[in-house]
Amino acid sequence: MNANQLEERLIQFAIKVILMTKKIDQSFAAEHLIKQLIRSATSPALNYGEARSVESSRDFLHKMKICLKELRESYVNLKIQKGAGLTLNSELLEELLKENNELISIFVRSVKTASFKLKS
Repeated sequence: MNANQLEERLIQFAIKVILMTKKIDQSFAAEHLIKQLIRSATSPALNYGEARSVESSRDFLHKMKICLKELRESYVNLKIQKGAGLTLNSELLEELLKENNELISIFVRSVKTASFKLKS
């Protein structure tokens, strides 16, 4: 997968999260989690965009680690929402969990590769 494809996946993930949040339970807990999810799910696309034009390898690695951190936060948030039954679109939630997990795997590998190159 090239950088443009990864960026597009991150953008689509953020869009789908936003669309899912339109169909949620109206409780305080759901509102609280949704606001945090929107922040954490949109952050990787934005930070990856920055990572693609950094000036140093260290800055690239830092941005990639931020993306990974935010993806992990999003994953836990989605699992909490699933467990609490807060979303009304369980099919989309399952799709998001799968995509989120795949994105985490991609970023784990990328961070390991970038760390290795930085140490060399």
